[in-house]
Amino acid sequence: MHETVVGHSVLTSAAPAVDTFRTPWVAQSLFASLIAVDLVVRFAGGAESGPWPRVGAGLLLVVTLATFVAPWDRLPSWAPAVVAVLDIAVAGVCRLDEQGGGSGVLLVLPGLYLGRYFGRRGVVTMTVGALLLVTAPSLIYFGGLGPNLSRTLLTLAVAVLASLAMAAAVDQMEHQQRVSAAIVDSVDVGLVLLDHEGVYQSMNRRHEDFMRLAYPGGHAGRAGQLGEVFGPDGTTLLGQGDMPTHLASLGREFDDVRIWVGTDPVTRRALSVSARAVRGEQGRYAGAALAYKDVTDFMRALQVKDEFVSSVSHELRTPLTSIHGYSMLLTERDDLPDQALAHLEVVVRNTERLQRLVDDLLHTVQFDEDGLHVARVETDLSQVVRQSVQAAEPAARSHGVRLQLVTPDRLVARVDPQRIAQVVDNLLSNAVKYTPAGGSVLVEVGVDGNRVEIVVSDTGVGIDAADRDRLFTRFFRARHASEQSIQGVGLGLNITRSIVEGHGGRIEVESEVGRGSTFRVRLPLTHA
Repeated sequence: MHETVVGHSVLTSAAPAVDTFRTPWVAQSLFASLIAVDLVVRFAGGAESGPWPRVGAGLLLVVTLATFVAPWDRLPSWAPAVVAVLDIAVAGVCRLDEQGGGSGVLLVLPGLYLGRYFGRRGVVTMTVGALLLVTAPSLIYFGGLGPNLSRTLLTLAVAVLASLAMAAAVDQMEHQQRVSAAIVDSVDVGLVLLDHEGVYQSMNRRHEDFMRLAYPGGHAGRAGQLGEVFGPDGTTLLGQGDMPTHLASLGREFDDVRIWVGTDPVTRRALSVSARAVRGEQGRYAGAALAYKDVTDFMRALQVKDEFVSSVSHELRTPLTSIHGYSMLLTERDDLPDQALAHLEVVVRNTERLQRLVDDLLHTVQFDEDGLHVARVETDLSQVVRQSVQAAEPAARSHGVRLQLVTPDRLVARVDPQRIAQVVDNLLSNAVKYTPAGGSVLVEVGVDGNRVEIVVSDTGVGIDAADRDRLFTRFFRARHASEQSIQGVGLGLNITRSIVEGHGGRIEVESEVGRGSTFRVRLPLTHA
């Protein structure tokens, strides 16, 4: 069993279950009760008995009382074996009676105790003790022939075999525990096991390293203790209600909860925490298992990536704005030849494409760093959607796609109009891009119960079932988009979902390859 000191507390990485019978007075109480039953039943009818059962009963009483008053925590580890040997003597003495009795069978109990807690040395002790204290006196007292010889040898053999079997089983179990502990300690993931009260039962060496960072002053071995544990931003200290161990102790299950442990910029680590509840036979909560994966390099890489994207995006915005502005001014001149105007339109179109890409990249950084800022105001959603459809009409005409709009004259909700316009623009842009010439796109706005619905349906190429689960993942592009060289970097739908969820809503998709797709945005219908 491996032990580690965390601050001022000791936590075991292979803590066994509580073994009640290891305490000598518990095992002794069971043995004494059975001997007492044997003696009472044997002489209940007033049968004559010799002095030896009384001697055995007296010895048993002394030994039993001693087990209750002895300071076992200060005695040597082999002291309980002395009690087991004395019990062997009690069983041997109680057998020395003409009336007979079942005391010899009870040799199995000290034999099992010695085999369980002292292994092979306990088996040897059991064998020698039984030979000297039971077998030899019995053969001397009753003679070495006939039924007594058979009964004595069989009693000895059964007790020794039981002790040997127990020792072998324990040895095998401890071997398996050592193998399991070695495997658990070898993995590069911190593992923790809690009981139903949130008490730490075990942890591996990897998690001990994390504990030293999170609790340099010590840890009392209970879930939810506060320490140098921070949220995903690395600066906000977690309260008890947000600690992963506290949530797990309540029976909650979760994946990829990000935390930072430690305050030293050099040694602190970012961890991804997952938890699973342990259930009993009747489904009752019995504890929890948590896994802590080190994701420091990943988190730092994300930070570097976001800083790079933000820096590059800001640097690109200024020249792109200038190029777009001057190009638009040139297209308004009347003295340019048609060919030059056509070339300028290409410049304008590609500049706008680059501007959209830069805006999308900046949006992703904003979502990660600051979260999504939603400025809710009373908004006519019908008007917002109409404007988005009007803005998409030129692109739809150039692709040969027909746009249709079904909306009430006025539908007021408390939303961020610019963000919702961005959602509709993204969905319309995708619908037009993925719909072949001659197809159509239908936009519908309505109310379903206490929610507003914005639905964008197309008759396009559709989305394969294998791609739908990853459709809203950042930088993901469906296979048919790559195969058909449809422009895009895979940020639009990710941004769209972030905006919808930022409003407390959700977005759903239904699609079939070759028959088109339907994106359904559901937003809470809230008013001022």
